[in-house]
Amino acid sequence: MAQYLAGFLERFAMTECNQQRFGFQVEESRQVVGEFNGGAMSSDGGLMLLREFERQFGVTKRFACCFVDHRRQEQVEYSVEALVAQRIYALCAGYEDLNDHDALRTDPIIRLAVGDELAGRHTLNRVENSKVGQAKHHRYCKVEVIPAAVEQFFVKEYLRAIRSAPKEIIIDADANDVTLYGKQEQRHFHAFYGEYCYLPLSFYAGDHLLFTKLRPSDIDASLGTVEALQIIVPKIRRRFPKARIILRGDSAFAREEIMAHCEANGIEYVLGLAKNQRLTAKIADELNKAQRLYSESGKSARVFTEFRHETLESWSRKRRVIAKAEHLEKGANPRFIVTSLKRSQRRAIELYEELYCARGDMENRIKEQLQLFSDRLSVHTFEGNTLRHYFSAVAYVLMAAFRRRALRNTELARAYFDTIRLKLFKLGARVLTSVRRVVIQFTESYPFRALFADAYRALLSP
Repeated sequence: MAQYLAGFLERFAMTECNQQRFGFQVEESRQVVGEFNGGAMSSDGGLMLLREFERQFGVTKRFACCFVDHRRQEQVEYSVEALVAQRIYALCAGYEDLNDHDALRTDPIIRLAVGDELAGRHTLNRVENSKVGQAKHHRYCKVEVIPAAVEQFFVKEYLRAIRSAPKEIIIDADANDVTLYGKQEQRHFHAFYGEYCYLPLSFYAGDHLLFTKLRPSDIDASLGTVEALQIIVPKIRRRFPKARIILRGDSAFAREEIMAHCEANGIEYVLGLAKNQRLTAKIADELNKAQRLYSESGKSARVFTEFRHETLESWSRKRRVIAKAEHLEKGANPRFIVTSLKRSQRRAIELYEELYCARGDMENRIKEQLQLFSDRLSVHTFEGNTLRHYFSAVAYVLMAAFRRRALRNTELARAYFDTIRLKLFKLGARVLTSVRRVVIQFTESYPFRALFADAYRALLSP
């Protein structure tokens, strides 16, 4: 009883306004006391690995070149490079909102990663609220992004990362919805998703982001595909003239304009094709065969076929269509794709199951962008949300490149970004600064020390 009373009085004595010491429940015969005197500490010590990668490869530094700074340089406190790096490092570390940056200004690890003083949310907000073409004459928002430079940035980063010439490059195209909860500019209701949203368009080659653009949702999902290909393909062709380029997408991209552009420019394509009565009637025999196979085995049955097909009005020519006549427990499930690849290049079943169905992996890339807060588009202006979208996309490029380089032979070689963040970046560290050096003391109880060491050695290797 006396021991409990002593502990209670200890905690009661620590209730002054500027409290620095905290008593907790007694642990056996010992008092448990907390104090704010641990020195300069951070919970993001693992970001030093990402910082080391950035110092070698300069991803955020090159992205900063996509901005124009109209400020008087003699009065500048935070460089564009530092502002961009701060925003991207924070996204990688899991800080999604500008409000977080007021607290992050004192974080010693993020400050080391950026290599400069850290800005507050108001300074970063002025960057996001800059309008293209108007920043030069604006009183406060004088740092503007150049969208055309950003569109070139992603494909350049891809080409920088590829060391040997590939024989085949598959470009995945997709549009995804980003739900909106406010009154953002160019906000529209999308009937398919049943919500107010934006509809960004993205292109990937494996886990390399080639192009991304934020768009309102009152448009066709494939709008802008030809323009994106006109940016991506010529640069790839100049670097890898012999590589076969294949565009892969769902039925939203099976548009005459896109297919005709591909055919005119030597781009192969494999695209989903929405089913209709004419298409379904052409595979009636295959659907009946699949039904018989299902009745005999009780398991789902597939029968593949192909034919030349032309729409009544929209297509300019006949094209090769692959059909999957499938019968499931719920009934017939026909699926179609249209392709420019010849039968001698890919057989029907191989084309569908191995090439087309593999596009599902792109969904993982979109999930990883969401883990870097690509859906945090709460700025009122469309241009501000476009810049947020770019920041998230560059954070994706940085994280994907870091994973390929530093984690290629580890258990995290294919891990999602939130797993990498949890296991590798969220590492307690104390930072000791003297005149001659900075010492980072990582916590001794860190359970993934071997993983950290493997990543560090991989960054040092040629």
